[in-house]
Amino acid sequence: MELIDLAATPQGRHDFVDYLNQICGALELDYASYASANPVSGKVVAFTTYPDRWRDHYMQQNLHLSDPTLHTASRSIAPVDWSRLDHTEAFTNIFDQASDFGLPDKGLTVPVRGPFGETGLFSVTSSASGACWAKLKKNIIADLQLSAVYMHDRVMKSDRLLDILQYPALSAREIEILQWVAVGKTQQDVADILGISARTVEVHLRSSREKLSTITTPQAVGRAVSIGLIYPG
Repeated sequence: MELIDLAATPQGRHDFVDYLNQICGALELDYASYASANPVSGKVVAFTTYPDRWRDHYMQQNLHLSDPTLHTASRSIAPVDWSRLDHTEAFTNIFDQASDFGLPDKGLTVPVRGPFGETGLFSVTSSASGACWAKLKKNIIADLQLSAVYMHDRVMKSDRLLDILQYPALSAREIEILQWVAVGKTQQDVADILGISARTVEVHLRSSREKLSTITTPQAVGRAVSIGLIYPG
């Protein structure tokens, strides 16, 4: 999936809802949302493509205080499929209400760990059948992780308190390898292009992931794009 530079959207870098809408369109999802707390100011920010009626109801009822899709993901390093939670009372309570608004109960929340101790939560939903959702999720999980990190970093950088903070520096080789990965090359492809072993490529990717405070290579690519180290593929 082609990354969208948030700074280049019609309303500028703050048009995060537009970005979420474009992700939904590109990945055939129903709704998407993002929430995080600024580690410096403590300010909580959230963006969603959910209908206004549900958003207002969710906030008025303080459902975020008991929403297991958020609380479970905030303690996880891996994406959380909501099917893991559908047997819990908290999940049933929230999604029984969501069904009254015509909203689906299939979804996924991707946690994003930032280098300054912050956590972002990127959630998407789908009304596809169980089998179709399982297939769709498998096909888009890498794009979701990349988009989650990119969204998180752009939101964080929109706060001047965080904009002055710096990410660890990557080596020229690490940046070069991430750029090749960003344009769709496999580790073996990159090794052949650069005349090095696939093992050496993985060593550089592991170092990049650690420096960028990410878990997966797609997340590292997303963060490298968001801070301007590499360009979208």
